[in-house]
Amino acid sequence: MTAALAQLGDRELAALALAGGQDAYRELLARYKAPVFRLIRAHVGDEGEAMDLVQESFVAGFAALARYDGARPFRVWISRIALNKCRDWARRRKVRAFFARALPLESAYDVAGDGPAIDVAASDRAELARVQRAILDLPANLREVIILRGAEELSQAETSEMLGVSEKTVETRLYRARAKLRAILDA
Repeated sequence: MTAALAQLGDRELAALALAGGQDAYRELLARYKAPVFRLIRAHVGDEGEAMDLVQESFVAGFAALARYDGARPFRVWISRIALNKCRDWARRRKVRAFFARALPLESAYDVAGDGPAIDVAASDRAELARVQRAILDLPANLREVIILRGAEELSQAETSEMLGVSEKTVETRLYRARAKLRAILDA
């Protein structure tokens, strides 16, 4: 049955899943889990948080599967849900950071660092970490475009559709993101 499902398109898999086919859900998850994970990890910078957000994205996506438009690629649809989960995560993180700073000074040693562990022994890993940090420092609208166009290698049209903006806006944001990233890395 799984081999037969692998031959089906996203629209057919979504219809089977809505009809109660658990194997169709598994096939959609198998197809798109890795690209959604890469997208989220690039956005949040932490593998553990990324895995949690992948799970949240697919749970939300499968719960809303009846609203999926089969004329559009499933990857774009689920990636848009994942981006919204990343935005929610960033808002929650800001609130947590605010309250963490509001703790009394004597309890500050109990607060764990929230940055990812970095292997500084290898220079290429250190450089990669430096670039990832610089990307995380970009404003959200620029960070999203550079991740989708650069890391995920989506076309300008796909990125435009996923973010709900015009292709010209994608082009402008990508130009600004690259310039800002260059400035951050040169500083």
